[in-house]
Amino acid sequence: MHYIGRFAPSPSGPLHFGSLVTALGSYLQAKSCLGKWLVRIEDIDPPREVKGASSLILKTLEALNLYWDDEVLYQSACSKRYQAILQTLIDNQQAYYCDCTRQRIQNLSNGIYDNFCRERHLSINNKQVAIRLKQNHPVFEFTDQILGLQTVEKANAQEDFIIHRKDGLFAYNLVVVLDDHQQGITEIVRGADLLPVTAKQISLYQLFGFPVPSYCHLPLVLDNNGNKLSKQNHANPIDLNNLKALTVQALQFLGQCVPQDWQDATQQQLLDWAIQHWQLMNVPKQNTQLSTNIG
Repeated sequence: MHYIGRFAPSPSGPLHFGSLVTALGSYLQAKSCLGKWLVRIEDIDPPREVKGASSLILKTLEALNLYWDDEVLYQSACSKRYQAILQTLIDNQQAYYCDCTRQRIQNLSNGIYDNFCRERHLSINNKQVAIRLKQNHPVFEFTDQILGLQTVEKANAQEDFIIHRKDGLFAYNLVVVLDDHQQGITEIVRGADLLPVTAKQISLYQLFGFPVPSYCHLPLVLDNNGNKLSKQNHANPIDLNNLKALTVQALQFLGQCVPQDWQDATQQQLLDWAIQHWQLMNVPKQNTQLSTNIG
């Protein structure tokens, strides 16, 4: 099967160094496998979106010479497809309405939903409700190409998780699977912060009868307080005047060697060299705190 990878940022702000690590890692893995690299804008959560962020993200990728191989997919344009699949799950009694509050679930002994509404047969007209998947394909373990065998706690694997939120928005775990399948993604290279939801997503692949992609979870870039570098934590946007040096820092963060004369290379020459020398096995397994503040 021809390799197809992707980078799927949310437009909640400009790209930062952590985003660059994910974009570069997914790009190099795809290109070293002679595959395609796609970009998807995951704009399904309007309250978190920043105006103009989508175009700024794409312009930053172009400035980095990280060019995608097909049209950009915007999740906001896919609502009808999502809704049709959601309705099919409800009609087939593979999903159900749930009006449980977050407080009720937090008060449970393990904080994991206890499938309370499974047999209550709530109507959507009843009140503002979420929709949960009836979990009949629990995944108790999977193999990550970087981190190895991952085991999943039984209660977490068997949880009926939300696929449509009370506020009317589609849940990430549902749409990411639908779009990765729609785009033919064969391997998902992304940050380790998404490792905990991977088993849930694999269970959806199995429910739909989709081929399951392989997974590579890259180490997270941590700030000086040990928190994930993120837009929510006010990470500095990528400095467009310092792209080559930032690319080298990202390569080093990913455990890759860099050419000694990289200062004399163009951005494209640096990327071409990185593709030829990319080694997934050298990617660190641990999240790493940066001692310097990277723009």
